[in-house]
Amino acid sequence: MNRTVPFIGFSLVLMGSWGAASAQESSVQTLQPIVVEASADASSEGLSPVFAGGQVATGSRLGILGTVDVMDMPFNSVEYTNQFIRDQQARSVADILQSDPTVRIARGFGNYQQLYMIRGFPLYSDDVTYNGLYGLLPRQYLAAEFIERLDVFRGANAFLNGAAPGNSGLGGSINVVPKRAPNEPLMRGSAGWESGNQGYVAVDMARRFGPENRTGIRLNAVTRSGGSAVDDEHRRLGAVGLGIDWKGDRTRLSADIGWQDHRLKRSQPSITFASGLEIPSAIDAERNVAQDYTFSNARDVFGTLRGEFDVTDRIVAWAALGMRESEESSLLANPTVTNAMGDMTQNAFRGERKDSVLTGEVGARAEFETGSVGHKVNVALNFYNFESKNAYEYYPTTNSNLYNPVTQPLPAAPSFTGGSLDDPKRTLQTRNHSIAVSDTLAFAQERVLLTVGARYQVIENQSYDYNTGQANQPSNRSTAISPVVGLVVKPTDTISLYANYIEGLTQVGPASGFNPVPVNLGATFDAVKTKQKEVGIKFDNGDLGLGASLFTLDQPTAYVDPTTRVYGVYGKQRNRGAELTFYGEPMRGLRVLGGMTFLDAKQQQTAGGANDGNRAIGAPQFIANAGLEWDVPGSSGLTLSGRVVHTSSQYVDAANTQQIPAWTRVDLGARYLTEVQGHLLTLRADVLNVANKNYWASAGGYPGSSYLTVGAPRTFMLSASLEY
Repeated sequence: MNRTVPFIGFSLVLMGSWGAASAQESSVQTLQPIVVEASADASSEGLSPVFAGGQVATGSRLGILGTVDVMDMPFNSVEYTNQFIRDQQARSVADILQSDPTVRIARGFGNYQQLYMIRGFPLYSDDVTYNGLYGLLPRQYLAAEFIERLDVFRGANAFLNGAAPGNSGLGGSINVVPKRAPNEPLMRGSAGWESGNQGYVAVDMARRFGPENRTGIRLNAVTRSGGSAVDDEHRRLGAVGLGIDWKGDRTRLSADIGWQDHRLKRSQPSITFASGLEIPSAIDAERNVAQDYTFSNARDVFGTLRGEFDVTDRIVAWAALGMRESEESSLLANPTVTNAMGDMTQNAFRGERKDSVLTGEVGARAEFETGSVGHKVNVALNFYNFESKNAYEYYPTTNSNLYNPVTQPLPAAPSFTGGSLDDPKRTLQTRNHSIAVSDTLAFAQERVLLTVGARYQVIENQSYDYNTGQANQPSNRSTAISPVVGLVVKPTDTISLYANYIEGLTQVGPASGFNPVPVNLGATFDAVKTKQKEVGIKFDNGDLGLGASLFTLDQPTAYVDPTTRVYGVYGKQRNRGAELTFYGEPMRGLRVLGGMTFLDAKQQQTAGGANDGNRAIGAPQFIANAGLEWDVPGSSGLTLSGRVVHTSSQYVDAANTQQIPAWTRVDLGARYLTEVQGHLLTLRADVLNVANKNYWASAGGYPGSSYLTVGAPRTFMLSASLEY
């Protein structure tokens, strides 16, 4: 039975009953989308106002610093709005970030995991925060229906958020802001279709209740099922999110619970080319080279509680707690091309995984003056506990061809295993905790802002044997202090100059699995610091926002010294670059969003000097986006849109002997707003990759890996959304 059918019926019943109730209290007066105006995190700060054009906000959340106006922050950050997310017909975080001129989408190591390259360093989807907390969101993929706002922070951020538990995020971070009930009743039903006969239906309902409407509830639900523009690929998604909040005179409380079930069958795999092979032109993106038996299933349940209390008019205390339980099951067979004829080998991998996360924070913020100097002091304590259970099976090698794929049955028996698929044992435990303090000092009537602070971080990782469950020795424990200094100078009301020094923090794994085998096998190391220096300028006249920044990040790297055979932190990767961004509505009815990034990501002090001066894997020298929306004059509701995405060439290997070419993609769209019996109806149509260009979208993703991801073929998307 098609599970979409009963879901549609249930959704229509909810829409009818909720809409009828809402109609008794209010009516649609103007032809405008419903705007959410409410706190999204049980905080007095609430959401930042929307910037001209409605695509981005005037501020974003900066971890311990809270919500900060763009012109007041000594960093480069942007917050995308829910209106923008819906107008893009975004299905996931990656779809939203296709419009960001500083981010490129790659694929992580595992079950088709999303990965985001920011300033030349990977951010795993594991390390995306949810309302400031790590580890709560589904590990592989997050449905866009959970997102009210999406914060993208560009740069190192260990002080702001703590070290990312997945050991990524050195070049940037992403935070998901959950949905809350707006001040006015909301009832929105949506349905859509895209290439491959994939259909979806979604509902978004919200009301406020009780005295003075202090209590709010918001429910989001979506189901998607069908194929894709890639032959024989199938996707299915079910997701439900519930957010509740209550606002007292001095107390604010909120709670969220989410459920997501994401299933992929025969998805296009990542493709690796043997060392020394010239990388050929990308294959036909519609042709699927996956084996019939491959699949990836992930089910997640997560929730948070958050409270905030006004101790005085100028002191606020808060606490938050979050949990996640996840189950993953997959059968993968990523191929390796072995010769110029396209012959491939592949080893099927079957995995079972169960994750448990408990995380939280407590903190306080105080505002006061000492003479003519203003202060905003923040103190926060964070903790993160993670446990993962895993088991796997590897199967014997089978053969296929990149240009003429051959369907092979799954080999009868695995060649070797780790643990039991029916009862995976604990294989990894991570325990992180930290304390951070900061002060933002305001001088000259807030024309000059100086932020100083530091975070003391403890990172503990313990691995366990797959078969026995016994702890491997030694464990890996690191401590570090991550400082920050940020300066903002505002010479005029429209210009802001800034500079910062901030660090990233990652843990170096124990000396194991290397060739040659190190003489200090099993040695552990302190966490290493990636050091960032940045200067920039911002312009904001209320209609148009512009930004320019220059940055340098130095990341220590580890390897086995070829002479001494001692494993240690000897090397360095230096990423230097410039970012230019623009957004807003410079003319009425004309909205712009885009920019460009110039990046020089070089390896330095490599093993034996073999790769000194070479570019880093998967780090293009130039990326650019240009997005445009135009409200057609006299059309009464018609908007046309276009987006150009360009990525320069990327090296596939550390030796820079393999390379994928530059690519440019064009997307076009249109939407039409009209009124149906007093209710707003929005029709949207988009064509992604209009020219149906075949291209290698990304190289690598996981450090040291050289796999390639095929860009998506031309995809048509249609949807209708009705608001009550």
